[in-house]
Order: sequence, then C-alpha cells, then structure tokens
Amino acid sequence: MYLTWLDSNSWLLEIGNQRILLDPWLIGSLTFGNVDWFFKGYRTQERPIPENIDLILLSQGLEDHSHPPTLKELNREIPVVGSPNAIKVVQEFGYRDITPLNFGESFTLNNQVEITAFPGSTVGYNLVENGYLITDLNSGLKLYYEPHGNHSAEVQKSAPVDVVITPIIDVTLPLGLPIIKGRKSALEIAKSLQPQIMLPTAAGGDVIFTGFLAKLLKAEGSLEELNSLLSQNNLNTQVIEATPGDRLELPLQKRPLKV
Repeated sequence: MYLTWLDSNSWLLEIGNQRILLDPWLIGSLTFGNVDWFFKGYRTQERPIPENIDLILLSQGLEDHSHPPTLKELNREIPVVGSPNAIKVVQEFGYRDITPLNFGESFTLNNQVEITAFPGSTVGYNLVENGYLITDLNSGLKLYYEPHGNHSAEVQKSAPVDVVITPIIDVTLPLGLPIIKGRKSALEIAKSLQPQIMLPTAAGGDVIFTGFLAKLLKAEGSLEELNSLLSQNNLNTQVIEATPGDRLELPLQKRPLKV
C-alpha cells in the first residue's frame, strides 16, 4: 500500500492495484462561497494532478473536500464515489459515472477494492457526511478515513484496521466550538481499531490560511502528545507524519486470520 499526502485532506491512495484520489484540492485557492476575506487557503505552488486515476472519492460536499476548481480540471470520465452531498457538487460539472454512498452501503472498484461508508463529520446542524473503510479484497488490508475526528461506533465492528487517516489535533472557534476533533478521538480510534499505522490529516503541510475565520481558529495538540498517549495505553500504533508530495510505502504486516 502506498499513500501520497497532497496537503490538507487530499490524498492519493494506491491500494489493491487501484489509484484513488481522495478529497482532492490540487489547484487554485480554497474558499467557502468565493468569499476571500472570510477564509482563504493557498499554497506557494500547486500540486500536479496525478495520472491514471481509477476513482475520485469524496467524503463531504464542502469546498475543502469537493473542491470546485480541482473537480473542473479533472477528467470527467473518472468514476466518482461520494457522500450524497458531494455527489450534488460533481453533478454540476458533468461527471458521467457517479455513485452516492449512504451509511452502510458499499462500492466495489474493479473487483479489487471495497469502499464502505460510515457516519462521519457533522456539517451545520444536522447534515452528517461520510467516513470510509477501504479494503484491499486480495490482501485483506484495511484503511479507515475520517477527516474531522467524528468516528462512528459502527466502524469498531471492522476492527482491526491496518491504517487510519484522521486528525490528531483539535481546531476550535471561540467558546470552544469544535471544527476538528483530533486530540481525544485519535486515541479513541487507535484503541478501537488497533491500527498498525496512523497518519495525521487536515492540518500542516504547505498550506497558508488567511481571512477573518482563520484568525479565530485555535489549534491544540501535537504528534508528541499523541505518541505519549499511545505509549501510556500500551498501543503499538506507529504515527507517521507524511511530507506533502512524497509517496510513502507503508510498512504493513499481514495480520493472522481470525479462527
């Protein structure tokens, strides 16, 4: 299994001989509703668009997961799987092969990879977006992704899971209103899924954020803090901090079959 972090929540997953582009933001700036003064993310150089993509996988419909400029640039012939809210976004851009996944539903990619949707992040007051369990059907290796630290109890039934991509820090607004819940939830998901490897997402990288909202955000937590908590709880999960653009081969061991 190979993973390439492309900043923010964007990943290229190479699993089961398939190349899956996850929540891609690769070109242009990131805004919400095209309001630069409120919030804007940008990088000093754009990420090249990966070649030979087998699937675009979208967890949410918001711009930081279903990024309109990137989706407009990608080949419309690439199949897209996403939350129902994300699918509404790609429908506007003329993609031809689109599959919405509701909670508990699965999609099989070229008989090699199975993708199952779980409840993930809450957006607004009542919209719950997707987290995903991605399984290599040949090796049995499993990867779980949820970008805001909202982990459904249902995913625990899939344990053990080999790789978890999740935030490890908290990002809050004034009065402690959470946007990303990583400090406590990263430890909890490590306990329940027993991953071999955990990779932080949603923070760091080569991205610069500006605007009114960015000034209000407060980040707490660190890799060192998480490693300390994992050790205190006798967990062997290895936390790997990916470098944007670098292709990582994950040192995974096949787990013994359950009897």
